[in-house]
Amino acid sequence: MLLPLKDINPTRHTPWVTMGLVGANVLVFLVQLGIGLQRSVILGGFVPSLLFGGEPLAWRLPDGVAAPALAPVATLFSSMFMHGGFLHLGGNMLYLWIFGNNVEDRLGHLNFLAFYLLGGLAAAMSHALIHPGSELPLVGASGAVAAVLGAYWRLYPRARVRCLVFLFFFVTFLELPAALVLGLWILIQFISGVLGLGVGSGGTAWFAHIGGFLAGIVLLMIMGVKRGPRQPRVRFHRM
Repeated sequence: MLLPLKDINPTRHTPWVTMGLVGANVLVFLVQLGIGLQRSVILGGFVPSLLFGGEPLAWRLPDGVAAPALAPVATLFSSMFMHGGFLHLGGNMLYLWIFGNNVEDRLGHLNFLAFYLLGGLAAAMSHALIHPGSELPLVGASGAVAAVLGAYWRLYPRARVRCLVFLFFFVTFLELPAALVLGLWILIQFISGVLGLGVGSGGTAWFAHIGGFLAGIVLLMIMGVKRGPRQPRVRFHRM
């Protein structure tokens, strides 16, 4: 298991949008805690069956009945700022913080914001197309974050990523190329998605991750953003 902790890839500008997105996700999660996590997920989560004309739904909770409060199209966006728990939020924000600043640095602030939202939209639609009849709410920033990972994989494959590595009882720190770290990540998503056919009766929306990652690469192509130039070699004399 690899857990990225930091990338060795300096930026030129302050990543205001990345910071703002992290803050927005944390703020929304605090609101969710105030409402109640289960109730908030029902109110603002994205339900694929409703997008495709399914019957209105209602869920029975210990304290009453809850139903989606927003139109299905609106939940495509609200759901990408919501999370189902502390670990869910923390994992997504860790990846966004590590990899988002460099993608924002390359795209610019406003372009990065549009990229992030479109990536999240593409991820949710990927999940919906695989599970058009699903009545389970989908929440999480991981689809949009996956788009960021796809862009980073495309733009900075040689950047070094400091990782915490778990191998049974062996734990160590390694610096690995981003192409390997993110390549392994998307491979795991693909294998898990194919074997489990997505979320099934609940769990991780693997195809949202896959769709987001691919959307990140495609969006870069549409925007005409190419892989950055290599760092110039420093010439020196040996003695």
